Amino acid sequence: MTDYSFEADVDVRFRDIDAMGHVNNSVYATYLEEARSAYFREVVDEDLSKVSTVLANLELDFRDSVELGDEVTVAARVAELGDSSIRMAYEVRANGEVAATGEAVQVVIDRETGSSRQIPETWREKVEEFEGL
Repeated sequence: MTDYSFEADVDVRFRDIDAMGHVNNSVYATYLEEARSAYFREVVDEDLSKVSTVLANLELDFRDSVELGDEVTVAARVAELGDSSIRMAYEVRANGEVAATGEAVQVVIDRETGSSRQIPETWREKVEEFEGL
């Protein structure tokens, strides 16, 4: 396991389970989204649903299955702060073991034009302080 600065617990819901009896691979993206939302709320002091960002990239690598009843934690950290983008790295852990790893890139946009814009300085300061960058 890699060092991560943030962790969020995620509930495995019955609806997450597929016919094979484990969490469907598409649900992992939702788990990352829940951790990203918690990170923004707790570290950046922003509600991710109310800020102007878009998901530009998402990658997932699956290592093991997650099942109903497993204790799931998503570890997250900001891997890179660009001019307008925030790349985050993740580990989805089931019962303490890595079940998947992933990365996602959020881009800050101007809601009126749809174009990318600079990361707000307050966000940058909070992330850098929290991450020790």
